[in-house]
Amino acid sequence: MAQQAYMAETDDGGSGPERPASRFRRLLDGVSRGWRGDRRVWRRGLVLAVCAGLLALVMLAHSRIPNAIGNLGSLTETFLPWLGLFIPVLLVLALVRKSATALIATILPAAVWLNLFGGLLGDKNEPGGDLTVVTHNVNADNPDPSGTARDVAASGADVLALEELKASKVPAYESALASTYKHHAVVGTVGLWSKYPLTDVRSVDIRLGWKRAMRATVTAPAGRVAVYVAHLPSVRVKMEAGFTARQRDKSADALGEAISDERLENIVLLGDLNGTMNDRALNAVTSQMRSTQGAVGSGFGFSWPASFPMARIDQILVKGAEPESSWTLPATASDHLPVAARVKIAAPSD
Repeated sequence: MAQQAYMAETDDGGSGPERPASRFRRLLDGVSRGWRGDRRVWRRGLVLAVCAGLLALVMLAHSRIPNAIGNLGSLTETFLPWLGLFIPVLLVLALVRKSATALIATILPAAVWLNLFGGLLGDKNEPGGDLTVVTHNVNADNPDPSGTARDVAASGADVLALEELKASKVPAYESALASTYKHHAVVGTVGLWSKYPLTDVRSVDIRLGWKRAMRATVTAPAGRVAVYVAHLPSVRVKMEAGFTARQRDKSADALGEAISDERLENIVLLGDLNGTMNDRALNAVTSQMRSTQGAVGSGFGFSWPASFPMARIDQILVKGAEPESSWTLPATASDHLPVAARVKIAAPSD
């Protein structure tokens, strides 16, 4: 039996197989006829319009959301980019409801989201730079420390920072990295490996009672750089208290004080800060340093959790030095992704 083709009237008055463009035109015409002359399109969807306005307000004024109740402000800021997922949902619902008011209102949160994060969508990486740095929370329970060490060393990093080092596994990292990095230092649960000499290595007090931050001077060919490695305390979501981060916030303030007292002009901070650049709790640090991912990079650079990255809590920040490129590395046996950047060391001002 011959297959019958659907026949439609063509532009010249004849008939023939209906073209895809013609079908799409008919669909638009149908929608237009359904909306034209219907004053209800402006009265329908008022609830959706209000929701769109509230979404825009939350994104625009996220810094005004109080932390007094369960650190709600910081929680919102941690996952702020993901609020953009509500925009296409509102758009579809507005079309289903045939609401012109809701459609127009949806433009507002879309504009706010693009203003906040649109700059991250393009590729701003530039060639060049003097120093390649990598930071990685290796996970204390990492089942393959040697393999993880080899993976991050293969990135070609000149300077490598590792966090959440378990004392019993430090020898495995040292052994795996020895051939690539002639200089290294471990302070508490953080460590720094470098192809260039390390001097003035010391612990940084971030008010924890145990050592999770350090500082060292890296003497690179382009100049001296103060490199800080930090692993700020984890945040927790508790049923009785919500999103709790008081200890993390205190440690961030202490880290910010240490960086502000630094005498070298070129400073690089590597580490797991357990917070995003939108999180106000990190202001003591972020107010004086630039994020490599925000300045350059491609995309959001989410680093945690490695299985489905939802937030960038592993950071590379610079002061004095200029970021040239930023990227994430492939997953290792850790629950975090390694993050990398290449920076240009600024010449001394004196």
